[in-house]
Amino acid sequence: MPVTIAVPMESYANERRVALIPDVAKKFADLGARVLIQKGAGAAALIPDEQYESVELMEDARAMLAEADVILKVQPPTLEEIQTAKQGAVFIGFMNAHAHLEEARALRDGGMTSFGMELVPRITRAQSMDALSSQAAVAGYKAALIGANTLGQFLPMLTTAAGTIRPAKTLVIGAGVAGLQAIATLRRLGAIVTGYDVRPETREQVESLGARFLDLGVEAVGEGGYARELTEEEKAQQQANLAEHLTGMDLLITTAAIPGRQAPRIITGPMVEGMKAGAVIVDMAAESGGNVEFSQAGEVVSHQGVTIVGPENLPSQMPIHASEMYARNLYNFLSPWIKEGELEIDYDDEIVAGSLMTKDGEVVHERVLPLIEGEAS
Repeated sequence: MPVTIAVPMESYANERRVALIPDVAKKFADLGARVLIQKGAGAAALIPDEQYESVELMEDARAMLAEADVILKVQPPTLEEIQTAKQGAVFIGFMNAHAHLEEARALRDGGMTSFGMELVPRITRAQSMDALSSQAAVAGYKAALIGANTLGQFLPMLTTAAGTIRPAKTLVIGAGVAGLQAIATLRRLGAIVTGYDVRPETREQVESLGARFLDLGVEAVGEGGYARELTEEEKAQQQANLAEHLTGMDLLITTAAIPGRQAPRIITGPMVEGMKAGAVIVDMAAESGGNVEFSQAGEVVSHQGVTIVGPENLPSQMPIHASEMYARNLYNFLSPWIKEGELEIDYDDEIVAGSLMTKDGEVVHERVLPLIEGEAS
């Protein structure tokens, strides 16, 4: 029997992405899979139903999920979706178990197999499946535009009849995918850009984009492409040195976030208060606690003349390309295991094993298991 892949409409507030775009849905169909799309699933991403070819459009999400072998999602599945799916169904999406413990337990207790796209190992072979990176690129670009739109001045230098306008001075903290995209966007907009990261290997990447690298004398190389947590002494040194540079900045973008963990507090209240009136901060980590004191997820806060923006779900604010990139990540992840239309997952494969969250009534991922056990105790 051919594998049945289902894509329900995303139900989380303000989520505009969809897990499959028409081109990728057709690719799955070409592999011999049966593809079911809930009517209207792509509407928020500006994809009308009629663009989906080689798929079956279904009105009733419950009936669709009851038939599905594989269910593709952006956000974690809801409890209703888990309870509606047939026994042994495979869920693939951003599971974010640290914030969705009840759903993770329901997947376990329901005997469902689930893969977290945020858990895909960051190895060379998995680059085309790295949904964290694809969505971070969208977020970094959007954050730079939000900063430019909020700032009450030009970013580039302008020579006019009324005199010369100096370019804005901007600082991006964190030189991961999101930070590098923010740096590249600010550079294209003509700003003076400085990038900072505690990982010294990022210097070359920052400078390759035409930005200056800020060296504060603190290095924290970690595992998996992330920085390790700073010691209290290192935090104090970082903040003291960083505070001096913030006083002249017009725009600050902070990007320091680690999936499943609280965002590190990098910018303290006194550091914000030391910035000049009219300065803007975009805290991309606001949803996970914030890099900046005073920032609030989903809010724009003003503190002593400094505007602090705490955007939520930035990729969803650019749903067309965010959905396109995510759908391709899903296809690259799942398609190797569809043979002549049938699903044959190799659970010994490094990428499969690294992203597997639940299977056969158990939580199997080493990072997720302590979260579930901690909640139960």
